[in-house]
Amino acid sequence: MSDALAQLQTRIGYPFRDPALLRCAVTHTSFLQDHPAAESNQRLEFLGDAVLQLLLTEALYQLYPVDREGLLSKRRAALANGVFLARLAREISLDGCLSLGTGEEATGGRARAAASEDAFEALLGAVYLDSDLATARRVLLGIYGPLADRLATLEDAGNPKGRLQELIQPAHGNSALRYDVVRVDGADHAREYEVSVFLLDRLLGTGCGTSKKLAEESAARAALETMAKA
Repeated sequence: MSDALAQLQTRIGYPFRDPALLRCAVTHTSFLQDHPAAESNQRLEFLGDAVLQLLLTEALYQLYPVDREGLLSKRRAALANGVFLARLAREISLDGCLSLGTGEEATGGRARAAASEDAFEALLGAVYLDSDLATARRVLLGIYGPLADRLATLEDAGNPKGRLQELIQPAHGNSALRYDVVRVDGADHAREYEVSVFLLDRLLGTGCGTSKKLAEESAARAALETMAKA
């Protein structure tokens, strides 16, 4: 067992009884080009995806007892999408434990989100096989931390205009915010918009984007940062 894998077990709070399962979980398919006898993590990824969906569904069902199916599904999707799983993988330094083929390593494969996402699911599948569902639940929720906090971060990042409106509305009403396009540059196929958001006549933030919508979201994020510092 390498030092990297030993440290990974410490970070996730689970020592494997069968180290071969852990090694398989971090073995990218490209590794087989140089080591044909090895087994990639694809089958463990398949299993881990199912375990992930079940455990997140269970946790959200218990955490939000009055929410409808649609909202619960939306929250589960946010917590289980590839970008977020790759982020979790980086948090536990799983990317540094991957076994990659020489070519994949040379072309930056270790930094690819897809490789980290797949390994995260495979790791969960390996924990499940090495132990039981209760242990897999403990490990997974330990990595996620409080799901409500994770969701708050994701929802704020994904809907900055909505978050800004929620902060402003109680004191100023629904119509206090105004988004103005202050600049449009570039050819038709490569536009850049600059938008400023105002609270009544007070400038809160300015942002840019390749569409008016993206520029408005950028301005709202700038406004949220301004308000957080106030």
